[in-house]
Amino acid sequence: MFMFRANAGKKSDKQGQMMRVLGVDPGLRSMGWGIIDVSGSKLRHVANGQCQTQSGPLAERLCSLFDQLSHIVGTFGPTDAAVEQTFVNRDGAGTLKLGQARGIAMLVPAQAGLVIGEYAPNAVKKAVVGVGHADKNQVSHMVKLQLPGVQLAGPDAADALAIAICHAHHLQSKGQLNAALARADQ
Repeated sequence: MFMFRANAGKKSDKQGQMMRVLGVDPGLRSMGWGIIDVSGSKLRHVANGQCQTQSGPLAERLCSLFDQLSHIVGTFGPTDAAVEQTFVNRDGAGTLKLGQARGIAMLVPAQAGLVIGEYAPNAVKKAVVGVGHADKNQVSHMVKLQLPGVQLAGPDAADALAIAICHAHHLQSKGQLNAALARADQ
């Protein structure tokens, strides 16, 4: 996991405070997003969806993703964000386009001053399902179990909620470690 600090003055240890986490599953055709509230060990679904683009010039599609994701961040006011890392596949051009969409997924929360966690797909699956090679149906099922009553906008939205859940677990673990270290220093 890699943490990018968009605003060095922003407090990153939110132990004991309610957090609103934005998870983003980058994609050029469909960028999944999901928002959860985290209070202690309790998770609550806020919203989820998919930013869609139509075929056309790449620049227009990236602008559309930027505008849609900016609207989501402005509407829901997340305090933290997490984005899935890109994996390289055999199609170099496809990987590059996905990387450009991922750049939008990183830029929008960074402009809002959010700390951004980055997670490999296998780390997200392991955190949510318990195994790193789970399929999309298993991820969706576990997201529904952890967020009772959630209506998923699609598979990319389910993946985005899984990314948000993974980030919440990592932030909680980090907060517990920091609290233990503070107690040990006393």
